[in-house]
Amino acid sequence: MNHTPRMRTVLSCTLLVVSLAAVATACGEEERHPLSGKPADAGSKVVFSTPSGATNADPNKPLEITAKGAGDRITDVTATDAFGHYLAGELTADGLRWHSTAPLAAGARYTVRVATENGKGVPGARTLTFATTPAKKKLEVEFGPEEGEYGVGQPITATLSEPVKSKKARDVVERALKVRSTPGANGGAWHWVDDTELHYRPKEYWPAYGKITATSNLEGVKVDDKLYGAATKPLKLTTGSRFEAIVDASAHYMTVFRDGEEINNIPVTTGKPGFSTRNGIKVVLGKQPYVQMRGSTVGIGGSEGYNLPVYWATRVTWSGEYVHAAPWSVGSQGVANVSHGCVGMSTANASWFFETVTPGDIVQVVNSAGDYMEDFGNGFGDWNMEWEDWRKGSVLQAGTRDGSSPADAARLRPQI
Repeated sequence: MNHTPRMRTVLSCTLLVVSLAAVATACGEEERHPLSGKPADAGSKVVFSTPSGATNADPNKPLEITAKGAGDRITDVTATDAFGHYLAGELTADGLRWHSTAPLAAGARYTVRVATENGKGVPGARTLTFATTPAKKKLEVEFGPEEGEYGVGQPITATLSEPVKSKKARDVVERALKVRSTPGANGGAWHWVDDTELHYRPKEYWPAYGKITATSNLEGVKVDDKLYGAATKPLKLTTGSRFEAIVDASAHYMTVFRDGEEINNIPVTTGKPGFSTRNGIKVVLGKQPYVQMRGSTVGIGGSEGYNLPVYWATRVTWSGEYVHAAPWSVGSQGVANVSHGCVGMSTANASWFFETVTPGDIVQVVNSAGDYMEDFGNGFGDWNMEWEDWRKGSVLQAGTRDGSSPADAARLRPQI
């Protein structure tokens, strides 16, 4: 019998065992490689700029980490706060120093993880936690209106507890204030009304039957000098139908639409000569079943003075424009304008309007001899401002293409 094949098999097995042994030896060598072991404690390899002990770090000063030993270098640094937000930083090319490039938040707690290696490539690791000093001066933000259901014309407001004047500080505030809607709105931007108030609106009215949420990420964030953001309660709103009342002052009629469909056509009277009703888009501010209206409260006296009980009053300006019942002028409704600036109608029609309309709904006056509704200060005339002019009131969107984001602007036109 020929045993040659069997001898070849034995030899092959022997070579295989030898090869496996070689591999095992190689693997053993890899286990002793510096990169294969657990990183050593790098506590003696790096120095932090944060104070030791119970003293909190100054948020006005950057965080600095320096390689301490000869031949040691820093390979990576991650710093996060309690919310998981990363602190931006920069590592020098030689790996000897890392420093934060964004301001630390006030009253925050950070976890810093540092990776190092020595001259032989042996890795090290160090983790540090520290807190920053709470801010002495805080910027509080109050969103408006109150939570609830509103019409599609309701702007979002943000009232600040301290004036914010510089463009840099306004940039910080505006980036931190977020508004989201479901379904999504067509665009949207904040507009600085003055140093302490911002309004937010989409390019067009809000989507009907939607949800709107406004939030602030300003807590602990440095706004200006020693001013830091405070925590802010989020705002949640819902929208109802798209309700629009169009008042044609020359035709003396109000046409009411819901979701684009006409649901009523009401004879009205508006402001007579010298008291003409303001033109433009107004947002319903509130409703009162009864108001005692006195001409003296709005500077009207003498032969034009009045003191009347008024029912079913829907307010559209702070200066005293209402849509209300005016039974004393029924003969003029649909025919002539005889009021002192309000939109008057029969008691039955005013009651129907009162029960149907919601704060945030739209009342638009056209073809009046009066001035235009003010953009701000006398209610919500926000929708009378052209969209491009509205965007100019935003630090982030002014000078950018409509539809672009602040990130697009930075990418396309970097600031030098």
